[in-house]
Amino acid sequence: MITKIDHLGIAVKSLDEAIPYYENVLGLHCEGREEVESQKVRTAFFAAGDVHIELLEPTSEESPIAKFLEKNPSGGIHHIAFATDDITGQLAQAKDKGARLIHEVPFEGAADKLVAFLHPKSTFGVLTEFCMPAKAH
Repeated sequence: MITKIDHLGIAVKSLDEAIPYYENVLGLHCEGREEVESQKVRTAFFAAGDVHIELLEPTSEESPIAKFLEKNPSGGIHHIAFATDDITGQLAQAKDKGARLIHEVPFEGAADKLVAFLHPKSTFGVLTEFCMPAKAH
């Protein structure tokens, strides 16, 4: 059901400060910015081959990214996202195998995708996201 690594989520304090590094130093192109109000973040995406880099800037102190930055002031890798062709089935399988779900039901995330997360306490410390195009659901 997992088809590939879709993206790596990286927490940053400021998109305006971080984007030039990805563009100028790494030579990647910012494909666009988006605000995801439900998660209290602004995002910017970069393609690196078949995998994307998602920069995440908090828009509120209650944002999960703001909480991550409190513990990791320099920022860093926040999560890994796996593309799936059946997000509901993927969540059910993970739950059946003992993974702790943060989200029982997928919700709309950035880039027109349905997303849901597994708790890092059940995934060897890695916040894990499943995602799929919202139109495919």
